[in-house]
Amino acid sequence: AVAGSPATTVTYDWPVPDPVVTAPFDAPAQPWLSGHRGVDLASVAGTPVLAAAEGTVAFAGQVAGRGVVSIDHADGIRTTYEPVAATVLAGQRVARGESLGTLLAGHGSGVSLHWGARTGPRTYIDPTLLVRPAAVIRLWE
Repeated sequence: AVAGSPATTVTYDWPVPDPVVTAPFDAPAQPWLSGHRGVDLASVAGTPVLAAAEGTVAFAGQVAGRGVVSIDHADGIRTTYEPVAATVLAGQRVARGESLGTLLAGHGSGVSLHWGARTGPRTYIDPTLLVRPAAVIRLWE
């Protein structure tokens, strides 16, 4: 469960420099249906993956053979990052912009970071909406 209060203000930044969205958020009509529960951000293998906001590492490890890091934030949002070779541990506090590890190849057709955000166990939101001011999002085709 994600702890926190929606009234708490948290400042978010992009988890990689110069983000370009290569696959946008696509919420499924029902929690069990297919969709894209995050965004893919083009990058280069070995790029540091940064905490989008301060919080506590909820998970750092392997899921289905991929490195994943999840962070719980004070506003009740949990952000996720994958595929990442984590350098942080569960329970560790991280600051906004702190390195969580390095981006690995293996997601999407090129190298990209899958960045997700959720407000509850099955309630995903578009993480690009967390970044203030709103950024210009360019889609690659």
